[in-house]
Amino acid sequence: MCDRRITKLCNLRYSLPMYSYIVRRLAFGALTVIGVSIIVFIVLRILPGDPLVALFGAEGYTKLSEAERAHYMAELGLSDPLIVQYFHWVADIAHGNLGRSFFRAESVGEMILRRGPLTAEIGILAVILSWIVGIPVAIVSALRPNSLGDNVSRFISIVFLAVPGFWLGMLIVLALLFWFGYRAPLAGASLLADPWKNLQIVIGPAVVLGLGQGAYIARMARSSLLEVIREDYVRTARAKGLGRRPVLRLHALPNALLPVVTLSGILLGFVLAGSIPVERAFGTPGLGYAMFTAVSERDVFVMQNLVFLYACVFVVLNILVDLTIAWLDPRIRYR
Repeated sequence: MCDRRITKLCNLRYSLPMYSYIVRRLAFGALTVIGVSIIVFIVLRILPGDPLVALFGAEGYTKLSEAERAHYMAELGLSDPLIVQYFHWVADIAHGNLGRSFFRAESVGEMILRRGPLTAEIGILAVILSWIVGIPVAIVSALRPNSLGDNVSRFISIVFLAVPGFWLGMLIVLALLFWFGYRAPLAGASLLADPWKNLQIVIGPAVVLGLGQGAYIARMARSSLLEVIREDYVRTARAKGLGRRPVLRLHALPNALLPVVTLSGILLGFVLAGSIPVERAFGTPGLGYAMFTAVSERDVFVMQNLVFLYACVFVVLNILVDLTIAWLDPRIRYR
């Protein structure tokens, strides 16, 4: 009976720092989201241009009377003081009302539900591909530093870091079109309804973004592995007679992957941002393409809510990465 009580007290003692760490990260994430919402709202309000010019065109805007302009601005909710507009926007988000597009007969919420899954699939596939490509390259480079394979892999990674994703995407689209007469479907397709068509839509952007992120993963994992391999516990494991592969798999690689996990969470946020020009290059009907169109048309409500959505996703991803790292490395919970 005493042993059980002691065990429970020990478990509680070691779980309290983790709970405290989770609460701190969630509180910090909430403050970050509030700060981002204020910045997004202010920036989009101070940008040059008039929403009515975007709606009616320059010629149509000049034909509107002052009373008509005031009426349309009031209908759009843009005539109130900025602080009132901000709290109205926050209240609408809390109620699930994200506004409507100026130029399309759908709400921003419907746009996110229709286009969001494609962008999410692209981001997840890109991160998976970056690990599939980056980790083996890093292992080969770390095991044989400064060899021919190491130099070639580092050169290729620098090339993929330097080449813009949208340019590579356009090259792939043109090559497939002119050499094979192939063009990916332009209409969106659900993964459950038509998996093959869905794969054709998302695979191009995922490959382009994944190769670029794979270069980051390869360089980070290589540096981390080279540092871990020189640690005393790795040398001790080798001295005890363990082979090179078991030492790498059981001791070096798990510890070397901690910074790579952190980098992957950050890169997933960058993938979402990088999907805007890449989706435009491939003609993929995802949120990135919707963002590009909204910026081109100065569709204020679409821009505002999509930028805020991207920021929230980025914050959530960073919180999940922090919690994952804390679970993998308990020492972080006490910081």
